[in-house]
Amino acid sequence: MFQPASPHHKSTSRATRHVPSTRPFAVEWVTLLLMGLCFGFWFAAVWLLPGVSLFLSCVVLTLVLVLHASLTHEVLHGHPFPSQWLSEGLVIINPGLFVPYLRFRDTHLAHHQDANLTDPYDDPESNYVDPVVWRTLPCWVQLLLRFNNTLAGRMAIGPAVGMFVFVRADIRVIRAGDRQVMFGWALHVPGLCVVLYGVALSPMPVWLYVSAAYFALSVLKIRTFLEHQAHEKARGRTVIIEDRGLLAFLFLNNNFHVVHHMHPRVPWYRLPALYRAHSARYLACNEGYRYQSYAEVFARHFWRAKDSVAHPLWSSDD
Repeated sequence: MFQPASPHHKSTSRATRHVPSTRPFAVEWVTLLLMGLCFGFWFAAVWLLPGVSLFLSCVVLTLVLVLHASLTHEVLHGHPFPSQWLSEGLVIINPGLFVPYLRFRDTHLAHHQDANLTDPYDDPESNYVDPVVWRTLPCWVQLLLRFNNTLAGRMAIGPAVGMFVFVRADIRVIRAGDRQVMFGWALHVPGLCVVLYGVALSPMPVWLYVSAAYFALSVLKIRTFLEHQAHEKARGRTVIIEDRGLLAFLFLNNNFHVVHHMHPRVPWYRLPALYRAHSARYLACNEGYRYQSYAEVFARHFWRAKDSVAHPLWSSDD
């Protein structure tokens, strides 16, 4: 974040490009049904609810787009069809507007290289900054990033900060000739136009739709806020949040995050039972990095930074 490329930086478009075209399991009907419901509620939010209440349509659309993002995460891990290409066909057009599916897939699979978790350069989802770079940043940027390191800041400005860093990095590698990244964006733009054109024909104002898409990213930032922490051991970097409420459902149980990282091919609806059956093992594995609920996360970190922006255990000076 806000730092130049490191000499050892690896392009996330190439780190984990190989995704098998077939999967050894059957169709996951639970996930497929949920996708159908998600698309149905999207239609209702955009076409039916604006005539009742614009506020209600915005709230429903925000929640639907959060759920869709979580379903997209399921797809890139090989669900719900045995054919990866068939699964990706369900999400290649992103109603959430901002992130191309192929770029999300490549960067997220690179993120699953657990040995690199929280690395300011080699973990594409890290919010930490190289301490050497941190010392060179203007004061206003440091203040901005400190605010972004609270949950309130992450929800308010986190989507804008994250998209700025993400797009800037992609522009750099596109200029360097990375065709995979270029293809990801080239495929995204027509789908983006289709979604916005469809919304323009609907009763929902385009500005409200774009706002809901931003709000959805804000809600998703609750999930990613402390999924990973700086820790000397790679296995101690991934959290467990023992929540079973609305947010856990919208995030498709990714609050049991260390379980997901250890078993990335396990579908979302099996994660809670897997955790309950082996909770002591998972908590021993992640060095007890655990919260009881998202309510506890809000209480502890809404206005208080979870840790420093500069990575406390990593530096390019080393």
